[in-house]
Amino acid sequence: MAHNFDLVIIGGGILGTSLSYFLSHLNKSKTIAVIEQAKEVAFHTSGRNTGKVHAPYLYNPEKKKMFAKAALHGYEMWRKYSELKNLPFKEDGVIEVSRDKKGTKVLEKYLKWGKQNGLLEDQIELVSKTDLKKSEPEIKCDAALCVYKDASTDYSILTKSLMEDSLQNGIKFLLGTKATNIKNKNGKWKITLNHEHEIFSDFIINAAGGESIDIAHSMDVARNLTDVHFRGEYWKAPKEYYNLTKRSVYSVPEFPDYPFLDPHWIIRVDGTCEIGPNAVPVFSPYGYKKSENLKEFVPKMLEMLGSGARKAIFDKQFQELAINEIQSSMSKSAMIDRVKSFLPKIEADKITEKGTAGIRSSVINEHGKFVPDVVLVDEDTSFHILNYNSPGATGALPFSVNIINQLNEKGLFRNEKEDGKCGPWVFSEIIEKMSG
Repeated sequence: MAHNFDLVIIGGGILGTSLSYFLSHLNKSKTIAVIEQAKEVAFHTSGRNTGKVHAPYLYNPEKKKMFAKAALHGYEMWRKYSELKNLPFKEDGVIEVSRDKKGTKVLEKYLKWGKQNGLLEDQIELVSKTDLKKSEPEIKCDAALCVYKDASTDYSILTKSLMEDSLQNGIKFLLGTKATNIKNKNGKWKITLNHEHEIFSDFIINAAGGESIDIAHSMDVARNLTDVHFRGEYWKAPKEYYNLTKRSVYSVPEFPDYPFLDPHWIIRVDGTCEIGPNAVPVFSPYGYKKSENLKEFVPKMLEMLGSGARKAIFDKQFQELAINEIQSSMSKSAMIDRVKSFLPKIEADKITEKGTAGIRSSVINEHGKFVPDVVLVDEDTSFHILNYNSPGATGALPFSVNIINQLNEKGLFRNEKEDGKCGPWVFSEIIEKMSG
């Protein structure tokens, strides 16, 4: 293995692997590596989610136009890639329900946004509870937004396929490898791997997901930001509930300014059903188990108390919401009851098996406010993608193209080819769609 690279990507989630995919098509002779501490790509958040390919109805077109475009075109790109590779992709739609008139007002806003963001008349509609009963008799609601351009997939499978394509194009994947130290030495980055070996790189892209803030801080970047982590837990539904609804069901979140989502009714691409996720505060991006959280409790609390997160954790509303989420983790009934509010037929005592938990990391600024958007920080020899929760897995492909184009235009990392065929797509055509 070469020890000197032109570019190193830290993070083998869906974003880092998508970046490697497009870079591999445009840079045939440059040396590029992806560092991932897990033994496989998409092992954490990228493979531990609802598996939904979302339509862009949640994005305000005046404030989040780029995110909306990434979701809109990401949907089509994942569909095309899945067809090409014969990977799971089921266009099954989703229903977002309101439980009161206040929530229905939010659905009206989502309908307007969805159409402004490119959804067609036959791809999204707001229906009354009476009309919904005709197709979904078990759902209880005030109104429902039926989104027909929504799909289910398995992002871990998609990410692994992108990795295989990248490998064939010469990208190195260093799996089971953690970047334990990063220092700039004589204009090059010296990256220590697993406290032992060293590699060097001219440029670094930090796409480390839940560890991206820690990586940035280690490179003396984004010191004004910190992060908090939330474990999203799931419960598996028994087979008798598999036909309870035809589509996955989401509900309007009560507190949209916080990263707390009411649990959903999820129909996965394989037909199994789950309830989740909640959002339990934890102390590590890998805080799946109590032992990991206990180990990270003191250092994480000290970090939070010395940053803007202090204001957030002492906010009374945040504390109340956090307590509710912790209760939903400790009590199965507390979590199931939140779904029973729109699917009353579900009985908690029939649900006995837990699903796979995932962890979402949210960035907090120096004022103690949750940062709603992705944060992009470019330095002379590094680029940092922080708080990448939206457009998430759905938008990872076009978002990656946008990043690569941005790096090229700024002269931070020049591609060997300005344009070219990247699998089933042409690079410039994706840029045109994202900027149109």
